[in-house]
Amino acid sequence: MKKRLIYLSFLAVLQCGALFAQIKPTPPIAEMRGAWIASVANIDWPSAPNLTVAQQKSEFDSILSVLKSMGMNAVFVQIRPAGDALYPTSLAPWSKYLTGRQGVGPAPEYDPLEFMVKAAHERRMEFHAWLNPYRATTDLDTVNLHPTHPLKSLSKERKAEWFFRYGNKYYFNPANTLVRKYLENVVRDVVVRYDVDGIHFDDYFYPYPEPGQNIDDYDQFVSNPRGFSNIYDWRRDNINQLIKGVSETIHSIKPWVRFGVSPFGVWRNASRDPNGSNTNAGITCYDDLYADVLNWLQKGWIDYVAPQIYWSIGFPAADYRTLVDWWSKHTYGKQLYIGHAIYKIGNGTQYKDPNWDKPDQTNRQVELNRATTGVNGSLFFSTKPLLSNNLKVQDSLRQTVFNSLALIPQVATKFKTPPVTVEFCKVKGNRDSLKISWQACEILSYEEMPYYFGVYRFNGDQTGNFDDPKHLVGITTYGAEEKDWKFADQNLRDGEYYTYSVVAYNRYHAPGSPSDPVKIKKTRNGIKRKRPLVGYLFR
Repeated sequence: MKKRLIYLSFLAVLQCGALFAQIKPTPPIAEMRGAWIASVANIDWPSAPNLTVAQQKSEFDSILSVLKSMGMNAVFVQIRPAGDALYPTSLAPWSKYLTGRQGVGPAPEYDPLEFMVKAAHERRMEFHAWLNPYRATTDLDTVNLHPTHPLKSLSKERKAEWFFRYGNKYYFNPANTLVRKYLENVVRDVVVRYDVDGIHFDDYFYPYPEPGQNIDDYDQFVSNPRGFSNIYDWRRDNINQLIKGVSETIHSIKPWVRFGVSPFGVWRNASRDPNGSNTNAGITCYDDLYADVLNWLQKGWIDYVAPQIYWSIGFPAADYRTLVDWWSKHTYGKQLYIGHAIYKIGNGTQYKDPNWDKPDQTNRQVELNRATTGVNGSLFFSTKPLLSNNLKVQDSLRQTVFNSLALIPQVATKFKTPPVTVEFCKVKGNRDSLKISWQACEILSYEEMPYYFGVYRFNGDQTGNFDDPKHLVGITTYGAEEKDWKFADQNLRDGEYYTYSVVAYNRYHAPGSPSDPVKIKKTRNGIKRKRPLVGYLFR
């Protein structure tokens, strides 16, 4: 009998342990959930270079709608693929990936960037403008470059200073001061003219190493070493100067616009630097791309880092788990988003890693991010595999890890005054829905100005935990006018009490204090308040 009791007790412990293992932690109330939308080679958008304007708009709207339905709250759209632009500007020609021919704009005329920013904000999604700073071309064909492209418009002597050839492409020369100023002006142009939420650089700084290729910059180094004893530190300083200059440019114009970089996923291997990660990567961003990302974080030149950790959990040379842990300990207080290789899902054979053929790989990565202190969210490359739903990854994300609303993580160091606290001005309802609206009586500064609102609903007659996403039932349109400060709730059950509160958020995603709550009861005939609230109008 004792043996049986011991066995049953042991079995109960195992069952409880199994049940506990299935319980997922509550997702964070604020989490970056973004997708890269690549335009180079028409990877994501536009899907072809000969779409009509109506097709371009419809396709982008469709992409955003699908991403929004998946729980995504940001897009990182490539607006400068290679010395060109997907928006009208005097600093670069129109991209051939938009119309099929470089320098030829869309007809009828429209501004794709203005359209995309507006479309994202209407869906409560951030828009980050993704620029490739140094890639000047995607091939060696200079004949078909538009006359306004710098590689075509500059004199022969100036071209030799501004560009170098490496492999089958031309690159802007990071060592040239005028190139640096030109690229800063490209960023300035975007920040001044468009309501973007961020400026984003990818992993392409100095080009990825190719066999038998050398960067032709040794003479420049020798002629002006600037105190550096080796060319590698000199190259890193060239990139440092651009990152610093771009950061100062952005924040001097619009301090709420964040500047971030998505570097190659391995900074340095520990075998080469004791401060590096326990990996065996053949390429590192510090040694091969001359991107000293930790320096940028430490100096505060970038607001977030989004390393491209494009390997699976358990991959021997560069384990996802190892790298997430390493990056989380090297952010110097800045935000950390993890880049996921969605394009590898279902392609384990191609990438020689069977882990990518496991349907739960992406969910496990997201859950690992959430379990790691210092990780603020995820970015997915790229959009096309999400839309094609490889291994049901779209369905899985929508139904499991991203099945609740999420705010954008706030930039805590960028503001001094929280946004205003709002007051309910009208609450009314009928048998089908509750409608609420609110107002702000006095706004004294820009930081107090609400950019959007979070609507919180609690079961019962009192508020609860504002950090639990199950209570966040609505996020209003970004930048909505005061006449649109309202919300309708149709998901109420007869006979139940509910308590509502609204929180204002500014451009830094910083919250104000919750409004005084309003308490209602849903009945078959409509909405009733639990007790009178002075100044409220109920109908």
